Amino acid sequence: MANSDIVHVIDDDADVRQSLAFLLSTVGLAVRVHESATAFLEFLPDAQDGCIVTDVRMPGVDGIELQRRLRAAGNTIPVIVITGHGDIALAVEAMKAGAVDFIEKPFDDEALIGAIRSALARRAGDRERDAQAAESRARLKTLSKRELQVLEGLVAGKANKIIAHELEISARTVEIYRANVMTKMQADSLSALVRKALLAGDFL
Repeated sequence: MANSDIVHVIDDDADVRQSLAFLLSTVGLAVRVHESATAFLEFLPDAQDGCIVTDVRMPGVDGIELQRRLRAAGNTIPVIVITGHGDIALAVEAMKAGAVDFIEKPFDDEALIGAIRSALARRAGDRERDAQAAESRARLKTLSKRELQVLEGLVAGKANKIIAHELEISARTVEIYRANVMTKMQADSLSALVRKALLAGDFL
């Protein structure tokens, strides 16, 4: 978990906010409480990374509408919704809106903490993949047109001789381009090169 990770607790009930803040702080989680979804959305530009724990039923902007607004804004911070007894239909709607999990009241403390830790780990994984993808895309931009053509052939699983025939160059020249591509992409094996290329997305 990154040091900047904060669990944003959103609930219109002050007692619930305080009890959740106390519970999460006792297990070493950084917490910030918000009295409404509207208050959180106003704070959002300054929000540090982490996750959201929100009640699904709140006056004004409820937990589901909050998710829709986050998605519309392109924000992918993971959301865990807390639902009351009999709100399973709402929980399903919340999951469809993008929630990563839902916890039903009265909830088990360990279940909530486990869901939060899972959401934070997922968020950290997303950040790492995004960083790796960005690095791969940046390295792809350093390749020449011919190097990209060779890379395309390698990703397609073609042998050097096939790539040479298709590009109308010698197999030895393909080997030189391939070595250049491996160096520029900082890949120590063909499998690593292919992974980096695929991670970058549609690069051709």
